[in-house]
Amino acid sequence: MGSLMDLIAGDKRDIVLALSIDDLAAFSDADRFAAHLSLGGGLDPTWLDMFSEAARGLGETGEPGDFLDARSDLEGVRVATERILERVDPAWVAAVARVPDEQLGALAGRWIEMLEEELGPLPREDKPWIRDLAERIVRFARAAEGARDVVFAWGF
Repeated sequence: MGSLMDLIAGDKRDIVLALSIDDLAAFSDADRFAAHLSLGGGLDPTWLDMFSEAARGLGETGEPGDFLDARSDLEGVRVATERILERVDPAWVAAVARVPDEQLGALAGRWIEMLEEELGPLPREDKPWIRDLAERIVRFARAAEGARDVVFAWGF
């Protein structure tokens, strides 16, 4: 099994609390959390670096930066969970949020190409799921833009 990963936007204390008591259903509460995206257990965090690189290829801005570089320690909260919790730089979120709808197909296609370069040919049935995931990441970023905190929670 791969890693378990989520992107959550809201107040970091509320995020940590929900994760520490394993209340993942709380993330659907729009009054507490601006956005939530479960990335499931089939991905490796490096996939998000490739997503960022594919998004950079859409324009001339050099954005977003690598997801790895957009993550930092989550400061100011006690973490009572087995997952690793990291803050996501608002600049990364904003850059992903700016991906135009008309470029989502190109973004997903390039991401799939990059994944295949790294992993070898992907099963045909996985490609629609990856295309959908690219769109969901952009929708997450749009909903999360301006949130107090964006947290990447992951673990094995």
